[in-house]
Amino acid sequence: MLKKLLFTLLISAISAVISVKYYIKASLKETETRLWRMQQAVSDYENAAYSHQTGQVPVIFAGNPARFGNGNGGFIEAAKIANPTVVNIAAMRLSGSSLNNPFGELFGDKGADWFGYNAPYKADAGLSNGSGVIVSTDGYIVTNHHVIEGSNQIQVTLYDKRTFTATLVGSDPSTDIALLRINASALPAIQYGNSDELEVGEWVMAVGNPFNLASTVTAGIVSAKGRNINILKEESAIEAFIQTDAAVNQGNSGGALVNLRGELVGINTAIATPSGSYAGYSFAVPVNIAVKVIDDLKTYGFVQRAYLGINTRDITPEIASQLKLKDMNGVYVEFVSDGGAGAEAGLKKDDIITEVNGYKVASVPEFKEKVGRFRPGDVIGITYLRNGQMVYTKMALKNAAKTAKPVGTPKQDLEKLLGAQFQELTPAEMMSLGTRNGIKVTHLTENGLLRTATSMKVGFIVLKVNNENINSIEDFNNAIQKVPKGDGVMLDGIYPNEKHKKLYAFSMK
Repeated sequence: MLKKLLFTLLISAISAVISVKYYIKASLKETETRLWRMQQAVSDYENAAYSHQTGQVPVIFAGNPARFGNGNGGFIEAAKIANPTVVNIAAMRLSGSSLNNPFGELFGDKGADWFGYNAPYKADAGLSNGSGVIVSTDGYIVTNHHVIEGSNQIQVTLYDKRTFTATLVGSDPSTDIALLRINASALPAIQYGNSDELEVGEWVMAVGNPFNLASTVTAGIVSAKGRNINILKEESAIEAFIQTDAAVNQGNSGGALVNLRGELVGINTAIATPSGSYAGYSFAVPVNIAVKVIDDLKTYGFVQRAYLGINTRDITPEIASQLKLKDMNGVYVEFVSDGGAGAEAGLKKDDIITEVNGYKVASVPEFKEKVGRFRPGDVIGITYLRNGQMVYTKMALKNAAKTAKPVGTPKQDLEKLLGAQFQELTPAEMMSLGTRNGIKVTHLTENGLLRTATSMKVGFIVLKVNNENINSIEDFNNAIQKVPKGDGVMLDGIYPNEKHKKLYAFSMK
């Protein structure tokens, strides 16, 4: 019996040793395999990175970041590029104060107006906080219109903690884009990408200042393109947002949406949320429309609108059935105005526009976004479907007056014509002058209209143009550009330390 028990124990021990031996051997083999795979991954990464640097695979990070394991290399490099170009924006306004107002306790600030007393004004702690993106080394910054709307002082804090008071160059509520400028040079400026080339599923990063947390970076993928969320209430609004699942919150507005090359592909603008905080999806203005708006604001101070003279709508199953369409991609032309750009290009009711300049358009928002990149006078290519046949035509875009040329005078030409340069008033200057608005003349040339046609001097504060209040340089440019050649311009204002108002009149040439 004892021998049988010992034999059984011996067999069990031998089996255990054999099992452990094979387990160790298998584990070693698996470990060797893992090490080999890691070496191969490192080798692939180095080869791919080398190829990217030498230009052999120029879109490797944007196209497939997962190829480098979890993609962290692309995120890190993109953040290093984008972070220094994103700024914090605090937009403030001046509000009435009864301090030092002898009539304030009895009548409030309105009493100051009744008795001819100009009450001092103080800045609110903050009307709005958001983000912006430096788009040129000489101080131009793009943000959202809704970030600075209603403000009369805008403070910009850079990535390196320097703070500047910004000038509003121009703002466009139809695209929710605004352009600022600060007095600085040699700034880190972001590079533009191409929002048309973005693919659904592609990695992107949102860079901004949510909840005043400076230089915050989040990542996600492009969830959809050409998204209309009905957030912009302007009649001529262009909504073809890039939708992402990168976390965006209050304070991110105006910040950068970048690809994994660190290129700007959108301006973060809105979030879909039931609570006021991020709930899964965010929306950005495509950079290709933002670039056009920026250029218009720099050149004219306002956005040049191109009009086609047609009404369009998305294709419905009923329209598709009626016109015997194979699919519902494109936009349906339901009306063509006589004398408009569409009529001159040969478009008719029931045509289906499928492409603009070779880019396919599947919906009205996409169509508006593509056309919104152009000015009156530009010529674009339109592909449309009529009676089952594809037709290509060229269309010369027009302005609201149905003429094929931009509206108004470029700001540089206007500055040259008037021979003047201006500066917006600081809150302290407004307080000392006892005014809520105005811009200051900082320079006059010998041959400009303001020198040759008037006796104006440097330091004059322009309060009104043709009885229209002037709050900014943008307001001044817009008011002057409305005046036809030969018509008169009346400038109403004051000089510092002088009690009486001055009027200057001249005719536009």
